[in-house]
Amino acid sequence: MGDVSVIVPTMRRPDSLERALRSLFAQSGVADRLTSIVVVDNDPAGTAASGVARLAPDSPCPLIYRHAPQPGVATARNAGLAATEAPLIAFLDDDEAASPGWLKALLDAQTLTGADAVFGPITGRVPEGTGWATPHLERFFGRECPTSTGLINHSYGCGNSLLVRATALPGPAPLDARADQSGGEDDVLFAALAARGGRFGWAAEARVEEFAPPHRATMRYALSRAFAYGQGPSQTAAKAGNWPGVARWMLIGAAQAGVWGVAAIALTVVAHPARATMLDRAARGLGKLFWTQGFEPRFYGARELARLDGLRAPA
Repeated sequence: MGDVSVIVPTMRRPDSLERALRSLFAQSGVADRLTSIVVVDNDPAGTAASGVARLAPDSPCPLIYRHAPQPGVATARNAGLAATEAPLIAFLDDDEAASPGWLKALLDAQTLTGADAVFGPITGRVPEGTGWATPHLERFFGRECPTSTGLINHSYGCGNSLLVRATALPGPAPLDARADQSGGEDDVLFAALAARGGRFGWAAEARVEEFAPPHRATMRYALSRAFAYGQGPSQTAAKAGNWPGVARWMLIGAAQAGVWGVAAIALTVVAHPARATMLDRAARGLGKLFWTQGFEPRFYGARELARLDGLRAPA
């Protein structure tokens, strides 16, 4: 009997979702462990249902469809968790495609390290036409770390991860739905896990490709995300009531914004390719400074749905 389920949240990306699912159907070495693949359709209109039904006969295990009509990244992941009782949970985003040995590599790494959460590398892919920013955007949408499998001292995002349910995902809805629109629910989840003494692992062979859609493969989007990533440490400290920690992160952010901002301006004047990296670092510094409610960019949920509908997103 299997002991791992893969959860794939999706919202109106039929071609990308099919690519992700077919990569899961092609997984090797896990036939006796894969309990189910759960697709969580976060579109209020339920547009992924027909595609999942069409692909179900090709799945090597039960392909479960769940509709989570309230748009939001945390809500979608919680709905996926409610659809399976598997003790191990893997997350794959609908814009990712897993290598054939992906899931086995995650499982092997978890067995080797005993980690509560295991992460793998991501190769970023962007459409043609991104010009001078292409190398930065490929790194931005990617994820690299050690070249060997083992324990690491920090976490990454839920995309391309394997979590031990009993320790990393406590309660029926462990991901904070207050982050539905902005994201960052995984930062809060893993910060709480670390505070409980949880351990993080790295699976060097668990590689996926992430295909950034055209509307996200821009410096404007990347800098907005960098700003939001910068907010994470300050927000996490604030939620823990660690106000000295908040002050520390704000001071660090002020220094980063100043130093890297000046460097970004200088490199922009001479059109140096490294300006993208400097802009990213300056944006992360600003995020540590401006971390309070009202400054949070919104990338998911209603904002993304409005973009897909071609409508102006709500304020």
